[in-house]
Amino acid sequence: MTPAINPDEVEFTAIRAQGPGGQNVNKVSCAVHARFDIAASSLPPPVKERLLALRDSRLTDNGVLVLKAQASRSLEQNKEDALRRLQALVDAAADVPLVRRPTRPTRASQRRRLDGKTRSGAVKALRGKVRE
Repeated sequence: MTPAINPDEVEFTAIRAQGPGGQNVNKVSCAVHARFDIAASSLPPPVKERLLALRDSRLTDNGVLVLKAQASRSLEQNKEDALRRLQALVDAAADVPLVRRPTRPTRASQRRRLDGKTRSGAVKALRGKVRE
């Protein structure tokens, strides 16, 4: 079960959106910066560790995840979008990665591989000049 993000732990800041939009872009601050302090959150420690280990440009040196949402012209919809994206990151970090155990190839698979190499080598040997 994945832990849910507590919206009270996310700090929202309204900023001006970028891109086209005419007068609305110049007048209204409807884009959102969502700042989530991973270390101070109520997430389980293993999830925190995996989130902090992410090689993500949105993660600051202090362990704060900063998401920018500006897809909508509504501040509330942008907040919901930022929370949804943050929850998706936490869901991905909550999945425990499987530990890969190295295996050895079977003797039959090794034999098949070597037989194939021998066959292709024989075909290539027949491509040479014809000598009388």
